Amino acid sequence: MDRRTFLAASLTLPLAATARAEARVSRFLYVVCPGIRDYLEFGGAGILVFDIDDGHKFVKRIATDASKVGKPRNIKGVVANAATRKLHFTTPESLYCVDLLTEKTDWGTELPKGCDRVASTPDGKMLYVPSFEKDIWNVVETATGKVVTDIETKSGSHNTICGLDGKKVYLAGLKSPFLSIADTKTNKVVEKVGPFAAAIRPFTVNGSQTLCFVNVNELLGFEIGDLKTGKKLHRVEVPEFKQGPVKRHGCPSHGIGLTPDEREVWVVDGFNERVHVFDTTAMPPTWTRSIKLREQPGWVTFSLDGKYAYPSTGEVIDTTTKKIVTALSDEKGGPVHSEKMVEIHFKDGVPVATGDQFGLGRKV
Repeated sequence: MDRRTFLAASLTLPLAATARAEARVSRFLYVVCPGIRDYLEFGGAGILVFDIDDGHKFVKRIATDASKVGKPRNIKGVVANAATRKLHFTTPESLYCVDLLTEKTDWGTELPKGCDRVASTPDGKMLYVPSFEKDIWNVVETATGKVVTDIETKSGSHNTICGLDGKKVYLAGLKSPFLSIADTKTNKVVEKVGPFAAAIRPFTVNGSQTLCFVNVNELLGFEIGDLKTGKKLHRVEVPEFKQGPVKRHGCPSHGIGLTPDEREVWVVDGFNERVHVFDTTAMPPTWTRSIKLREQPGWVTFSLDGKYAYPSTGEVIDTTTKKIVTALSDEKGGPVHSEKMVEIHFKDGVPVATGDQFGLGRKV
């Protein structure tokens, strides 16, 4: 080997080694079904895994204790945590824990007054599990499923978000126009935001936890609240589209998410089978475009890098071009729809990062 060939090989080898190291980080979308009520036609039952970096192709189906029963219950929420290497999901009655390495169900337990859309602290130690549209949130140890306390709001507990810093948890109920905020150290409600125009449905918060974006009953659009002052700031209606009857949820817009860079907020529209995009670089946000979907959406979230939007109807949308690039399908080619999905990254087979079922802003 001459000197020139040797030098070229010396420069190439470290680059190849780096490429191999980077290739060991794999990104997957974990979709829990049945995630549209208890409808098995939208992906059956279990956890369906899709390879984000391979065109969102179907990889495998993970059976769980909840999916193996004769009539699987609808999934109410899902969270995952890289530190604990666990995924938790809820049905209307029970909380389940799945080991991300063995893909076995560690345990399932019925919680007092049922379960709804769960949230986890960033360290993965505690879960905040709303009772099924009742008065409380159960605070649960992730490792054991043991209830350590509860938070009473009497709001018809439903949707839950834990802030990115883990200091506050946001509690929205079907029977209240106020968003309750609890301190995760004391597990006490310390603030409320609102009132909004009606009961809060899906919502999201920005990364610095200064603003919340909420869907409310009877509104095709969303409202914005100030998390510091507790006041409602704006009401934003979707222009150029009429409100009409919806198949599910009884709410014109049941699904809202911020892109991770917080430059856009996306809101769903069941009747018109669309997701509407708003520019948030100035307040109040302004509508920019709408994207037609294959069915009535009831949720929307985003990939961690912000490249893809995931409405519950299963389309994968490029957030830059606003074009549908593919649609999720199962091992038989059937359409997969779900309002319960979470992104998980693996390196050398071990979880290293997780997203969130909510479209959370991540600009801190």
